[in-house]
Amino acid sequence: MVKCAAIDDLNEIINLVMKYRDFYGVHNQSREEVESFIRDRITNDQSKIFIAIDVNGHGIGFIQLYPSYSTVSLKPQWVLNDLYVEEDYRKQGIGTELMNAVKEYFSDKAKGFILVTDKENHTAKSFYDNNGWETGEYDFYTYYYKRG
Repeated sequence: MVKCAAIDDLNEIINLVMKYRDFYGVHNQSREEVESFIRDRITNDQSKIFIAIDVNGHGIGFIQLYPSYSTVSLKPQWVLNDLYVEEDYRKQGIGTELMNAVKEYFSDKAKGFILVTDKENHTAKSFYDNNGWETGEYDFYTYYYKRG
């Protein structure tokens, strides 16, 4: 089951975010810092988090999006920032279920979605390609400014 997360899901989301950050080599984390960050996102409505839950009620994956806005279309567009599925549940369609829940939830509420992934992350590229995301030559350039 996939649902838009609420504050009641905080503990399960924290467990997943801790594993997600560990996956990306972020080991200098405390549970309290992660909890504070996620709690703020949920209570201040600063992001939308969708969580996949197994039959026992445990979180097995999540996707988090942050709002951006388009003045031209007068609609929000969402930045897909985080997507994680527990290792034991990968290749079982959980990521696609999360993605479909996001698309359905935002179907009439958003201009579209944006995401950035590493060019060498072939698994992610294949997943996004198979879920209707497009990349290629458009009328726009994408720039990124990184400090440090």
